[in-house]
Amino acid sequence: MNSLGFDKEPKNTKVVVAMSGGVDSSVVACMLKEQGYDVIGITLQLYDHGEAIQKKNACCAGQDIDDARFVAGLMDFPHYVLDYETLFKQKVIDEFADAYIRGQTPIPCVKCNQTVKFEDLLTTAVELGADCLATGHYIQRKNGEIKSEMHRGFDNTKDQSYFLFATTQKQLDFLRFPLGHMEKTQTRELAHKYGLRIADKPDSQDICFVPNGGYANLVKKLRPESIISGNIVDLDGNILGKHDGIINYTIGQRKGIGIGGRKGSTEPLYVIELRPEQKEVVVGERKHLGKQTITILDINWIGNDEIDYNPKEVDIKIRSVMKPVKGLVYKKGNHILVEFIEPEFGISPGQACVFYDNDRMLGGGWISDTNV
Repeated sequence: MNSLGFDKEPKNTKVVVAMSGGVDSSVVACMLKEQGYDVIGITLQLYDHGEAIQKKNACCAGQDIDDARFVAGLMDFPHYVLDYETLFKQKVIDEFADAYIRGQTPIPCVKCNQTVKFEDLLTTAVELGADCLATGHYIQRKNGEIKSEMHRGFDNTKDQSYFLFATTQKQLDFLRFPLGHMEKTQTRELAHKYGLRIADKPDSQDICFVPNGGYANLVKKLRPESIISGNIVDLDGNILGKHDGIINYTIGQRKGIGIGGRKGSTEPLYVIELRPEQKEVVVGERKHLGKQTITILDINWIGNDEIDYNPKEVDIKIRSVMKPVKGLVYKKGNHILVEFIEPEFGISPGQACVFYDNDRMLGGGWISDTNV
């Protein structure tokens, strides 16, 4: 077996490498080329102008394409740029804007991996006759007793399994993650070894197409007709103030709500719920943020045992940076419910709920209802 798990020599193994123009994917391409694999680099042009707003340290645009092309020239392997701008806008940017208008908290990085990268790019790799598609994600793909498994990256500070929960079993079988067993410092050392001019290039920050975290401004630009003012109310329906659009608020928000505390109460107020149909922002005390049971939709499961009506104990993450917490997942009627052992705070519809068995990522789904 070669290093990618194929029973043939590297020179007879064709690998498409998804190259964003960053350090990680560039090092993957260099490593595989050095090992003798038949490497083809592909960079997706996801946005360049128009409705998406450019910013520094993004990916898949402008300078990043040039950086990927430089690496391919340096290591002498073919490199192609595919224009996915329209597809990216439809499947990621438009969905991002619409989700905020629905009062949700979207995660466009998951949508990008789920659709543009691991669906459309993977299809292109198959059409090119590739044996696999390699990426620079910090994920470990392991051969389990039953099937291939996805495990968290060795470097916990860079683990990206949360963002890849929608990866299907068929996709996982075709994917390879050569950096999964490494730390980011090792990756940069290799970049210097290969003489890459991007060896010290900063990692992309936040959402690639949103400048400086200003998602509300982008939504206003894409959907100006949908930004409607309304009332800020308490849990009893009392009007406490006005807002200029629910897109300016997120569940769990405390600062910048635009109202003071309630008369006779010293407890700070948090955003508890967003009601887009009523154009209402609901506020309350922190204790009202706690949720014990939630409903999830569109679950993708790559664990061994399917989810059924018997509660399955799992480790759960509802945010990428949090430590997993214990809980149960099970079917109830036509729904899939997640029950936390201890209440979780600040859960919002639209977030991803991802399940683990220790380091193994089992799958996940999208949070649809927190008022169960």
